[in-house]
Amino acid sequence: MSNCAIVGINWGDEGKGRMVDLLTEDYDVVVRFQGGGNAGHTVINEKGKFALHLLPSGIFRDGTVNILGNGVALDLENLWKEIETVTAQGVAITPDNLKISDRASLLLPWHRDLDGLEEARLADKKFGSTKQGIAPFYSDKYQKKTILAGELFYPEHLKEHAKDLMEWKNLTLTGVYGAKPYTLDQIMSWLEEYGSKLKPFICDTGDFLEQANAEGKKILFEAQLGALRDLDYGIHPMTTSSNTLAAFAPVGSGFPAAKLDRIVGVVKAYSSCVGEGPFTCEWFGEEAEELRKAGGEYGAKTGRPRRVGPIDIVATRYGVEKQAATEIALTKLDVMNYMDQIPICEKYIVNGEETDKFPFPVLLADAKPVFKYMPGWKTDISGIRKFEDLPKEAQDYVLYVEKAIGCHISYVSVGAEREAIIIR
Repeated sequence: MSNCAIVGINWGDEGKGRMVDLLTEDYDVVVRFQGGGNAGHTVINEKGKFALHLLPSGIFRDGTVNILGNGVALDLENLWKEIETVTAQGVAITPDNLKISDRASLLLPWHRDLDGLEEARLADKKFGSTKQGIAPFYSDKYQKKTILAGELFYPEHLKEHAKDLMEWKNLTLTGVYGAKPYTLDQIMSWLEEYGSKLKPFICDTGDFLEQANAEGKKILFEAQLGALRDLDYGIHPMTTSSNTLAAFAPVGSGFPAAKLDRIVGVVKAYSSCVGEGPFTCEWFGEEAEELRKAGGEYGAKTGRPRRVGPIDIVATRYGVEKQAATEIALTKLDVMNYMDQIPICEKYIVNGEETDKFPFPVLLADAKPVFKYMPGWKTDISGIRKFEDLPKEAQDYVLYVEKAIGCHISYVSVGAEREAIIIR
């Protein structure tokens, strides 16, 4: 038995989807344990190019069972549309290879409305939300004011519960934001339209996971975003609204007794960031645009240009510690083929002093990067499959990062395709 979590070390967008797609060959079950459709995993394999938002990245592997756990923000409408998009590209999705926890809470249309209304109210102080309703959803979840997926099987109870929630939610929509209220017909129609399509996938996934574990099957836990977007340990308040850490995987998956044997932390060979908040190593202008184009750094969900910069050793070391990573996958090393020299954010200057410790969130806005540079390799490495065949400069860079963050780099990706990987 071997259970593994694949998690982001930085701000998200590290390339977790391509690593899940790669490693699922060795796992029987893949579980999304937190987050919703507010971020995306881009996967390229023999079946095509896919931008996943809610579906686990193991959906492309024949024989792999994929689960959306109770920790996920379950948007029935967007999930169904994603299923339609993926199946149209020839990928089979059935209740045999996709299961949804009956304890997952439903993200309802008013959550998306409230997300957009609040961002508009905040104006220049906005959080940079993708407006997918994530923060309002998790707020309601912790107020115990959500509908569980399993309630779709109890129509009379569902109608009464939806009515109670709607009356409460309309107070906020109309009284705080001056927005149009929902009617019960609207919300029941939405639940019927998308709930009826997805009910065949909903079951007690906790039982399934416990049975799979008892049979010695291998389980892979897939996270969304990264450690620096974690609700408790990230760059508060510019975080997501759920816990993105491997430690939450057992709880959010529906299998709280799960033991993790491996935690693969994913780190991009440079840094990228979607959304607002402090980003100490950020580049601007021409330098940033060149890196952005080389790496195709545009959000999988939003299409927004990602903020970019050199690898941030301070933030990455912190992320490794919070994720308790046992090994690292370093992605997109090939993107830096064009660089004469490779920049590294080695330390910060905080309150006039150099530090290699990640600071308390309120200090991040004024933190300044301290850069060092290593020689570039100036050659295409995308076809290389053995570490010793990399140019010495590329090897030196990988070994420097490994030592600086204190965690072994097991995987080095040199391209977006599944096979474009070096295993150490």
